[in-house]
Amino acid sequence: MAYPEHLRAFVQLGALFNEFCDSDTIEKNPWLQKLEAAVIQAEQENKWYTPENLRYAMQAWASLLNEDALTSWLAPYSTQAAKTPKRVALVMAGNIPMVGFHDFLSVLLSGHIVVGKLSSNEKVLLPFIREFLIAQAPEFEEKITFTEERLGDFEAAIATGSTNTGRYFDYYFGKYPNIIRKNRNSVAVLTGHETPAQLEALGEDIFRYFGLGCRSVSKLFVPEGYNFDAFYQAQFHWKTVLEHHKYVNNYDYNKAVYLMSENAILDNGFLILKEDPQYASPIATLFYEYYSSGSDLKERLQQDAEAIQCVVADGFIENEIAFGETQSPSLTDYADGVNTLAFLAQL
Repeated sequence: MAYPEHLRAFVQLGALFNEFCDSDTIEKNPWLQKLEAAVIQAEQENKWYTPENLRYAMQAWASLLNEDALTSWLAPYSTQAAKTPKRVALVMAGNIPMVGFHDFLSVLLSGHIVVGKLSSNEKVLLPFIREFLIAQAPEFEEKITFTEERLGDFEAAIATGSTNTGRYFDYYFGKYPNIIRKNRNSVAVLTGHETPAQLEALGEDIFRYFGLGCRSVSKLFVPEGYNFDAFYQAQFHWKTVLEHHKYVNNYDYNKAVYLMSENAILDNGFLILKEDPQYASPIATLFYEYYSSGSDLKERLQQDAEAIQCVVADGFIENEIAFGETQSPSLTDYADGVNTLAFLAQL
């Protein structure tokens, strides 16, 4: 907030992402060449990071890393820039591409210092971004440090992981100002009156990143007697997930387990539907649950709010997400509903 050259560097990063996703002349731009090499290496090290999903993540950020969007996002905190920058430990998840980038961006544009612990699942993209930002604003070299070792010498922490690792985070970071994120899942509420376009858009919420993100829909709530034919028909174009061997392995394994356990399932050849009260479904599986009362379901969702990241619906509940929009969050769509900028401004 106090460093406009930092904001300009991120705007230039957005322009690079945009050019990479649209360009046919990568060989003429050394930064595009470096980014292409990073994308190839990221896919080699984590097979869930397909070129399509990597480009999708970059394109989503390219649309946000512009001066107007960033300035508007930062405006409420423009008088609260850090007079004494704090060293903020960032424990990065690696379930989907660039999942820790929002925290990274927030810390740096609020005037603080990133002390980042990279996930073993993603050790390529953020170091590339660091290199690019330093080229635009050399002072970033002192403001961004990454490690794969135990974190030390920090004054605040933002840590993202599972519910199990969350207990460790509570112990390790408890004496520091912190944001600690644990498991969450996203759900969709269907009424049976959805249009084919809405059901098709829902596929983006389910299949993008192979369902590995906390914003990925892992469960459907459907009215009693719901007929899944229209839903399955709308998902047919996502059959391309069968081209990904890790997805297919999960599909085959989970199907075999359910059949051997004599669980009742629905199956279209690439997505299993299983009636289950839980929120977190395995890869290639979508849980569903029937409801008879909309008001009772609203109360249930409110009671379970800490387990839910997004609710996809059409006119059902406050703060719902439109069909097809869960994987395109805005700058103000904070994980777990905790305002990261407000937290950083108070350090």
